Parts: sequence; structure tokens; C-alpha cells
Amino acid sequence: MTSQQLLNSEESDVIVTELDISHLVIEDDTPVDNFQSAQQQRLLVEPLYSSQALPAPFLAEANVGLFYKLKGDPVVPDALLSLGVQRADDYSERRNRSYFVWEFGKVPDVCIEVVSNQEGNEVGLSRKGQQEGKTQSKKDIYAQIHVPYYVVFDPLLQIQDAANLNGAMLRVWTIAGGHYTELTPPTGMQAPGEFIWLDGVGIGLMLWSGEFEEAVTRVWLRWCDRDGQPIPTGAEGQAIAQQQAAVAQQQAAVAQQQAATERQRAEVAEQQAAAERQRAERLAERLRSLGVDLGEGNG
Repeated sequence: MTSQQLLNSEESDVIVTELDISHLVIEDDTPVDNFQSAQQQRLLVEPLYSSQALPAPFLAEANVGLFYKLKGDPVVPDALLSLGVQRADDYSERRNRSYFVWEFGKVPDVCIEVVSNQEGNEVGLSRKGQQEGKTQSKKDIYAQIHVPYYVVFDPLLQIQDAANLNGAMLRVWTIAGGHYTELTPPTGMQAPGEFIWLDGVGIGLMLWSGEFEEAVTRVWLRWCDRDGQPIPTGAEGQAIAQQQAAVAQQQAAVAQQQAATERQRAEVAEQQAAAERQRAERLAERLRSLGVDLGEGNG
């Protein structure tokens, strides 16, 4: 949604040169849901910056308000990715501290929701959401503002029945004709190693089983390359670099050892050749002493 579309949606006849956002609550100090959500959010943000998996500029962030209209509450994705934009330098200005669509000139390219309970309204309205008077799920909102890709990750299978996820941990939708069409298969994605490529973004998403930040194996949602290999975190990148350096060092040591072995073989061969020449010279000298004409110098 562009800035002009936003202003038109507000039904104002006033020409606006600077939007007044003083009434918007952009920081309510609400904590994240739980440890798992916090870790998952870090895993979806940090690798994109540390690995430089995407061309700059881009903005990847977690748990930040996405303001798409001047009146009403924002939607707060667990993680978002927006290509071709970057944060403003001055955080002292309120308009630089959240994702205001009219400031960035576009909606994010990917919005991700990580299910932490049954009340998040990720795909459909929960009973609590209905009681609170909500009329749209998060999926409805993202479709309304035309976010190109919407992702729901349900690692503990908490909203399967309510959202008809059919046992899927991961579902991905893309916008088409103003509505979301599912990219993932009808059964969704259920097992670690499965991945899907987001062609419009140039990066993929996968289910991955492993350790992140601690020695406990869990199933995570991760960015991946076209071959389904996870985009490494900074720590993983350092470990890979160290392993590559160790392999290179080992290969260099092997090459040095092979070169030393070849030199030793050359020295032995040279010594053997010198010994053969000496034996030949001694034999020739003995034959000459016995009066044998060796015919030396005769053409």
C-alpha cells in the first residue's frame, strides 16, 4: 500500500504534507510471548545480516509494529522482511521507530507469524478475538494490504483444528488477485528438511531440526538457499570458516609432506645414480689395470 493509497483510505479532503502520528501507540512495552518465540525471532533476523544472504539494502526485524493506516491498531508480525528499504538514522523521531508503510513507501515483502498459543488470530479469528470484537484475522489484514508472502509457523501444533492446518508446521501464502493462494502443498510442510523457495524475494524458508543458542535439539523455521541449505547464523558462519581454515591448513600440511616425500625420493634416486656411477668407474678402472681395452674414445 502506497502513501497515497493510505491517505485516500482515510477519506480526507485535506491536503497533507506531513502525517500526524502523535496519537499512535508505537511502543507499549508488551513482552514477547515466551522463550521459544524470542529465540525463533532471533533466528529469523540475525542470519540475514551476518551472512549477507540478500543484497542491501533490506530490513529484517522482529516484533515491531506494522502501521498500515492512520487510525486503528497496527499488526505486529513476529518477523518481517522488506527489500529495498533501510532504517532511518535518527531514532529520536517517532516516525523512524516503527514500520510505517507511508514512510517506507511499501509494505514488507514477507510477514511471518510464529504460533505461541491459540489466541493469536494467525489464520482465523479465535474465540477471544471474536469476544474482543475483532473482524479480521492477521491473514485477512496481510491480504488486505497486499503483503506478497504470509507465513505461519506452528511448531507445537497449537492451532491445527481451528485453522485447518492438517498437521502442518509451516504454511506459506502468496498474494494473487488481492487474495492469498497457498504455495505450500495441501498437507503443508511437516518434516525437517522440507523447504520452499520464495521466488519474489530470492530466498527460501525451511523446517530445520538442530541446536540454536543451546545444546537442545528443536524444530525451527529458517531461511535457506535455493538448494535447501540453511542460511548460517553468525556463529555458524564463524564455525564454517574455522572448519574451512582447518581443512585448508590440513591440505597445506599434506601438500608439504608430499613435497618433502618427493624431495626425499629424488635425493634417494640421485644417491643411487651416483652409487651406480661410482661402481661403473671402479669396474672400468679395474679392467684397465688388467690390460683390458675398453675402447674408450674410439669412434
